[in-house]
Amino acid sequence: MSLSRRQLTGAAIAAVPLPFAAGGKRPGRTLYIAGDSTAAQKYADAAPETGWGMALPFFLRNDIPVANHAVNGRSSKSFVDEGQLEVILGEIRPGDLLLVQFGHNDEKKEDPTRYTEPWSTYQQYLRRYVEGARDRGARPVLATPVERRRFDAAGTALPSHGEYPAAMRALAAAEGVPLLDVQALSLALWQRLGAEATKTYFNWTATEQDNTHFNPPGAIEVARIVARELLRARVLAHRDVRRLDAGIPASWIDWPA
Repeated sequence: MSLSRRQLTGAAIAAVPLPFAAGGKRPGRTLYIAGDSTAAQKYADAAPETGWGMALPFFLRNDIPVANHAVNGRSSKSFVDEGQLEVILGEIRPGDLLLVQFGHNDEKKEDPTRYTEPWSTYQQYLRRYVEGARDRGARPVLATPVERRRFDAAGTALPSHGEYPAAMRALAAAEGVPLLDVQALSLALWQRLGAEATKTYFNWTATEQDNTHFNPPGAIEVARIVARELLRARVLAHRDVRRLDAGIPASWIDWPA
């Protein structure tokens, strides 16, 4: 994910969640997302590019709103260094959830503002999210980074995140944090679909062949993985989720101006 058009959307705008119910009444529990452009809210100038966080509310009950603070191009490090985590920690309340997905941009060795090493600085930064949430009575949840679309000549879907998923799994186990293994499950999904069919899930258009970001169908299916993992990991209960096996129309996706 290069620091191009996707980066130009202001971080302050990208991090603003939808407002709470009329009258200012705060719901009982909110799910916050800290992440990168694969999860982030997209706007009309980026359509049909779609972050999976835009589709996650379709799978959650209305009394669990999603505050999507994911920002294009960020790593676990730059999200903290720019103050994005502090924004979340200033809002989050006891009983809320903080879902953390980073890895795509932590891999950028050429960029010291974003790069982290899997078994040292990556884990150190992730601990800041975990500890920050727990200090405020909220529950941290770690999600391994969703996979890119990458296949070899034989049609095998290839992992692209190196040791970052393993490092996150190890940290989750050590810290007792629920883990959503989005990397493994998305890779398995891309393998089932195959090299050609996966193009219909990624942001492939007449002018762009993007193997990292999603279009509406892809964002919906990744959000479905996330919702199912929240249920499997017992972060949420059956009463908290909906439509896990239902088709979701792409027309439900909205890109604000």
